[in-house]
Amino acid sequence: MAEDASEELLLAAAFVSDAQYNRNIPFKTSPEAVRLYYLYNHWIMRAATYFFIFLNLSLAVFEEPAVYPLPFLATSLVEVLCLLVFFGRLTHFAKITPRNVFWKDTKNICIVVAILLSLTDLAIYGALRIYNIKSIRWSRIARPIFLINFAESRQIRRAFRSIRNTLPEITYVFLLFMFSLLMFSLMALKLFGERNLQTAEGLPYFRNYLEIVFDLYVLVTTANSPDVMMPAFDFSSWYALFFIAFVIVNTYIFMSLFLAVVYNNYKKHLKNEIRKLAYMKHRKMIEAFNLLKEEEGAQPVVREARWKQLVKLVAPDISNSHRELLLRISDDEQKGFIDKKSFVQLADLLNIQVITLKIRSHPLGQWMPHVYKSAVSQFLRSMVRHRFDTLIIFAALTATILNTTLRSTTKYNSQQILDIVFILRVLRLIRIVDSIQRFRVIMNTLINIVPTMLTFGGLTLVVYCIFAIIGMELFHGKIEFFPANSNAPYALECGNPALKDSLFARGKYCKNNFNNFASSFIVLMELTVVNQWHVFANGFANVTAQPAKLYFIAFHIVMVIIIVNIFVSFILEAFFVEYSLEKSEVETAIEQKIQELGMGVQEEVLQDEQLLDNMESAEHNLEGEVGTKTQPRGLVFKIASKRYRTVDALLQRMFEAEIPPEDEGPSFEEILNLSPTAASPSHLTSERAV
Repeated sequence: MAEDASEELLLAAAFVSDAQYNRNIPFKTSPEAVRLYYLYNHWIMRAATYFFIFLNLSLAVFEEPAVYPLPFLATSLVEVLCLLVFFGRLTHFAKITPRNVFWKDTKNICIVVAILLSLTDLAIYGALRIYNIKSIRWSRIARPIFLINFAESRQIRRAFRSIRNTLPEITYVFLLFMFSLLMFSLMALKLFGERNLQTAEGLPYFRNYLEIVFDLYVLVTTANSPDVMMPAFDFSSWYALFFIAFVIVNTYIFMSLFLAVVYNNYKKHLKNEIRKLAYMKHRKMIEAFNLLKEEEGAQPVVREARWKQLVKLVAPDISNSHRELLLRISDDEQKGFIDKKSFVQLADLLNIQVITLKIRSHPLGQWMPHVYKSAVSQFLRSMVRHRFDTLIIFAALTATILNTTLRSTTKYNSQQILDIVFILRVLRLIRIVDSIQRFRVIMNTLINIVPTMLTFGGLTLVVYCIFAIIGMELFHGKIEFFPANSNAPYALECGNPALKDSLFARGKYCKNNFNNFASSFIVLMELTVVNQWHVFANGFANVTAQPAKLYFIAFHIVMVIIIVNIFVSFILEAFFVEYSLEKSEVETAIEQKIQELGMGVQEEVLQDEQLLDNMESAEHNLEGEVGTKTQPRGLVFKIASKRYRTVDALLQRMFEAEIPPEDEGPSFEEILNLSPTAASPSHLTSERAV
């Protein structure tokens, strides 16, 4: 019986941990599978997986065309090692997941296929290399699949699902936009094609229909405005009306429609995702409760001792005092047990970072109270009270010492060192911004966006890697960079006579090429900014073929129109949610309990002679220390931050308020599959499989 109770506790802790971190992995419930599941979720295992994923992606830096060339044998051995790690991680996942679920999961199949394709391509490329036959490493484009499809990357997969779910609606707007673009291009051909106009470079103006389509598409991005209009405008001022109408319809109306459609669909699908996570979390907490519950009269409850064992398993690093505080919140009336409603809130309570502090008097105040309380002492303490200020002052002092020491021994003179410190001092103005309530809304939004920036950073990395590899295969060696004093043939034309008298060569863009992975990333970043992207497209089209422009148009559609708009949609939603939070902010249960126990602390109300020590790792018990409502001289608590870590977390908390405690929701299978039979609760009627 004791062994069964221990296994039930271990399984319940796994459910609570999943609820705490919003994991939706369906795992077997046998004792062996649960232990393997704990190992699978260990931070070392997850960190190792990410390390080998990024190591695999970074191989493009060392493979031909390489930034830092390494022998093929070295890069191939590293790639095989990465693939073995991925296979081992996938095998581990298969051990904890039911077989029928594992093979129905698309991401697992994608990983298996990517491993097989990579090994096949590596073997073929190596064999052809032995016979000096040049070939293409076509499987490199599949490497981002590992970043997307491992279980740890659920946020990136969610972003891709948002793109996939948004594509149908975007397609309709895009077709209308293309129809408008083609119609305006046809009108431009009829208006200007037979007037023998020329561009500033002396080339024919608007005489080829496909070139007109490309030039007007560029005008939608405003990158070639007003240059594309000037020949017609110089001929007649009335022709400006054509371009004004084009910009109004296509740049302002259609581009705004793209943002509106992306935002509307993003918000709808985000709500469905959050709804799914909320039900999954609620369901897992109910499962954990059912494993540990006992009968107290006619009411199922979890005993206090059992609850403490569970929290020790789920959060072993928190102190006893913190654990006792959570118990006081869950068992508010100190009955010795926790009911179902309070138990379900445990995952959220564990996500609130509470700092355990101990107040003590300053040693100088005990040894030399008159000196410590003197006017000079108070003035010095007021100057260094803020840690940010202290760091800046310390940096200034260090720079002053370096100024004296290195004045004549280094090329960096004293003024350059001090300039860096003066720039840092400007950052103190951030305190002014944070002190104004309206500014704080914007600051909170920015803080909430930072974690999600990693998701969009991963999304951008995937897109950049794919387009960089394609770009290297298409344009490698077509454009070369030469120093200003080089005597190489066609040095002024970037090593290619096809660029003679081109805007690309005259703009000295030769270093913007696809000759290696790093240069490709820089070019793609410049294309994301949009300005002058048509010069790049024309330049690479001149050295290859005109259809090469489709590569740059495709990148603009994927990166700028879709991904950037999704990121803007997230910022909009983040601001709206944060603004609503500022209007209706209330104390959480844990903050209320700290205040009720008289153990809250605010730095601004601390007495001057008091110090705060972080006692989070120490073992304290609340008993005997919380009997009064007055501020204690010993142990106190402080909420680390009232801000939600992500907007998703806030939206989930808001939706969870709509779920009654007695509603256990659909089963795990129904939540994950979201089949029509799973839509029995009214909340899930609009969801589909993701």
